[in-house]
Amino acid sequence: MIALAVDLGGSHAACAVVNGEVVLACEHIELAHAHGLMAALPALSAALQRAVVKAGVALTDCAGVAFSFCGLVDPVRRRVTSTNAKYDDAPGIDFEAWARSEFDLPLRIDNDARLALLGERQAGAATGFDDIVMVTLGTGVGGAAMMGARLVRGRHYQAGCLGGHLLARYGGRECTCGARGCIEAEASTWALPEMCREHPAFAASPLAYLPKIGFEELLRCAGGGDVCAAEVFRRCLDVWSAGVVALIHAYDPEVVIMGGGVMSAADQILPAITEYVRQRAWTPWGQVQVRRAALGNTAALLGAVPLLEDASIE
Repeated sequence: MIALAVDLGGSHAACAVVNGEVVLACEHIELAHAHGLMAALPALSAALQRAVVKAGVALTDCAGVAFSFCGLVDPVRRRVTSTNAKYDDAPGIDFEAWARSEFDLPLRIDNDARLALLGERQAGAATGFDDIVMVTLGTGVGGAAMMGARLVRGRHYQAGCLGGHLLARYGGRECTCGARGCIEAEASTWALPEMCREHPAFAASPLAYLPKIGFEELLRCAGGGDVCAAEVFRRCLDVWSAGVVALIHAYDPEVVIMGGGVMSAADQILPAITEYVRQRAWTPWGQVQVRRAALGNTAALLGAVPLLEDASIE
């Protein structure tokens, strides 16, 4: 099956033509200055049209458009339900009408972490598994779950994709979702600068002199022996590990897939989480595998075909 695929991030989008497990062509566009998603739709349409030309296919060869959105989605109605301060006009957009008007194709839309899980199952680290949890570590902490080869969605379509908003610390740091002490608020890129500034050794740390504090900078300083950086990173590992165990207990997966930009440091993250799971997860049937995502930025794009084939959201 050939499909058009859009993977929408907070400030950018990837627009591609996908054939089964292969990305035939992809166009990347910046949306940092777009005034809402409606204003960005013409740029998305143009990028998809360019990708079609580059791929050497016709629109009539395509089965549909799969849209990956960074928020909560009702895939049955093909509508965004909540954006958490990203593209606030998205709930008012008729995405299906847009796809019909621009490409004369049907549309499917779902949360970006769910599309990434579908992609990893289609062609990546989750191939061959039917019971999967995916965790994405990046600006925030995302997630998705599959049980019995079906995505977990729930009545209001937010089940499984709010793993980053499980409680990690009662009464902790305020999260963007309105709760306190979420995994995301205690161990994500957006929370990291404040976490470092709160550490008692921050004033003497090289981190205090950096214009930007991300995980790349944190790990570089930790590797140089900085106490503040090392202890903050250790704290993040503990939070992520506890979150993975909570997700294992909630969804009973065979495998947990760890993705997102922070996993560029997988050699330092994966062994710690794997050992924590071995010690702490109550799985008398056996050991849950913890794997690094294999597809990187193409995962959500490669989830396009399985999303279009999903009969549960007809």
